[in-house]
Amino acid sequence: MSRCTSFHSKSLTHILAESCLYLRNERQANLVQPNKLSALKEFDVKLIGFLNRVSLPALQISLGIIFIWYGALKIFGDSPANDLITKTIYWFDPAIFIPVLGVWEMVIGLCLLVPSFFRVGLFLLALQMPGTFLPLILLPEVCFESVPFNLTLEGQYIVKNLVLIGAAIVVGGRLTPLANKKLTP
Repeated sequence: MSRCTSFHSKSLTHILAESCLYLRNERQANLVQPNKLSALKEFDVKLIGFLNRVSLPALQISLGIIFIWYGALKIFGDSPANDLITKTIYWFDPAIFIPVLGVWEMVIGLCLLVPSFFRVGLFLLALQMPGTFLPLILLPEVCFESVPFNLTLEGQYIVKNLVLIGAAIVVGGRLTPLANKKLTP
């Protein structure tokens, strides 16, 4: 018997009775669920509370470590970005420019690790970040396999700076405004 025939041969009363039985069984099965659901909600609240407590310090520390690390690599001449920097900022002597950039990045990182210097670090980061995107404009043949979406490894290295910018915005957005602070001379 086909599905259509069996459906039409059932009486409306029979279909309603099956539906009611199905709904009653579902309600009984869900009686156990509220305990599991309340435990899940409690875990969710605790997890979000924990993440709220640790997220900003974790972001600040992560940014600090990244900038110190990348800066140190430039100072010691071991940065994989040195060649890209040299090609991009060709009007400066790389033997001077790259170590200065490395010190700049390390200062940013150190400032982001010391709460009283967060603003300084964010300011220095804001000044430095536009320069990181210069290769996308000046060296598209190095950054793209095909413009604008197919990035090379160098292009991906540059575009990931959007995440650093977003993280810096979050850190800056959570600072207490100076107008709300008592400043001592």
